[in-house]
Amino acid sequence: MTSALHLATIVRLCTEDFPTEHSRSDAGPGGPGYHIAELATSEEFWEDDGTAREETEEQYEADRDGLSELLTHRWGRPQIFSLASVFDRSMDGEDIPEPWGILSSHVPDVHLWKADGHDRWVALGVSQWDKELPFQLLAVVTEIDPP
Repeated sequence: MTSALHLATIVRLCTEDFPTEHSRSDAGPGGPGYHIAELATSEEFWEDDGTAREETEEQYEADRDGLSELLTHRWGRPQIFSLASVFDRSMDGEDIPEPWGILSSHVPDVHLWKADGHDRWVALGVSQWDKELPFQLLAVVTEIDPP
């Protein structure tokens, strides 16, 4: 059921207008040319010995992979796109367009499709800002090409 809701959110965002300025919707943050949907958010890990964090990370990656399979049926096999070099380039002072710049700071890689019938990219990734902070399953819908 959750995967069906996540898929419905992604499909809806493929047809919605993008915000004209940075804002937040019921799905998550957005800005000119992109939507970011926060599909799921875990608990924090302040008191964890590492076990719960590791299990949660595995679960979020499995959830991403399951949703990726559903999107594969719709748009074909995804590209696995590493954001590590994008992050390095941003740290070296290069101006990386959003949403890619901010994503590269907390999402190591994404599963990436060009949505048929829409001039938009769809990306799925697992985010974690720091080891104590929650994981998030994110979907990004954007008209901005990956850098």
